[in-house]
Amino acid sequence: MLASYLTGPSRAPNSNAPTDETALAQTIRPGDILLVDGKQRISTAIKYLTQSTWSHAALCIEATGDASGEPTRFVEADAVEGVRIVSVAEFAGLHTRICRPVGLSEPEIHSVIDFALAHVGDAYDLANVVDLARYLCPTPPVPSGWRRRMIALGSGEPTKAICSTLVAQAFQSIRYPILPEITRELMDDPECQGCVRDILHIRHHSLFTPRDFDVSPFFEVVKPTLAAGFDFRALNWHEPPGHNIVAQSGILPEA
Repeated sequence: MLASYLTGPSRAPNSNAPTDETALAQTIRPGDILLVDGKQRISTAIKYLTQSTWSHAALCIEATGDASGEPTRFVEADAVEGVRIVSVAEFAGLHTRICRPVGLSEPEIHSVIDFALAHVGDAYDLANVVDLARYLCPTPPVPSGWRRRMIALGSGEPTKAICSTLVAQAFQSIRYPILPEITRELMDDPECQGCVRDILHIRHHSLFTPRDFDVSPFFEVVKPTLAAGFDFRALNWHEPPGHNIVAQSGILPEA
């Protein structure tokens, strides 16, 4: 009952322009993460808690540049149906963003996709949503770094996940970084005295949110409108009476 309520339509206004479905299907590739600005009640809650535009993340598992629905497909975690496979039509009319990992080989991309596919049928982890709320809310009044260690990490069941935790696990399965914790240590190299190196520590997957893939320095942001070849000169603008602009030169007429 809670999941059904959370997935109901939200009354919150959504002012972001929807992504062109055809351009999205032509741009996205297997292994890409699709961030979604959802319109459900749970979407509004996640966006508020994370102070972000993005409420949902899905992993592209197959893409052929066809916007008709199949076979451009994604793995996502739905609060009612759990982890499932959906077509690109599921995100029609929504504002989205593509986050693309860099430098992955074909076998590595297949490993990420196979990990996600192995979890199709898993349940949605509502307990993790509660934990994220406890971490992201301003109470208790302690530093955010401490709050990560104070909360319970979801339900603790391996067959439950939310959208961002599933995607995070898939990439962590091949040790691809998202937002790792970084420490520095001295190198044990007699030819480089005083040299230091960065050591990456994997953050627990249950603490990832959709916005983390957007702000991660290890994912390329791909916008379908630009990837398809954007020419601002081809746009048709409405001009108020008495305010003509010379479109060809871009110069305003003298007063």
